[in-house]
Amino acid sequence: MNTKRIEQLNSFLKQNPGDSFVKFALALEYINGGDNDKALEYFKDILRHDPDYTGLYYHLGKLYEKLNMLEEAEETYKEGLWRTSGKDVHAHRELEEAINQLTIE
Repeated sequence: MNTKRIEQLNSFLKQNPGDSFVKFALALEYINGGDNDKALEYFKDILRHDPDYTGLYYHLGKLYEKLNMLEEAEETYKEGLWRTSGKDVHAHRELEEAINQLTIE
């Protein structure tokens, strides 16, 4: 786990507690460090406070898959598809691929 990077991101978050990008970056750092529970906390916080943060849905869905929470993953992908429809083509395509892979497997 990159503790220096996490400290830096926490410093940024202290300056701007509502910054979804910083929370998202922290969640990814925690995933990379193997702390999935902490990552899930940050993702859920973004979901509660900034549900239109479209980058969230793919990574949260993948985390749910990793945690074998497949129903939550599917619901997350579906919500993300709805949120990205007509707004974020790249994220929408990623979510389509993710939900297709999930339902095929």
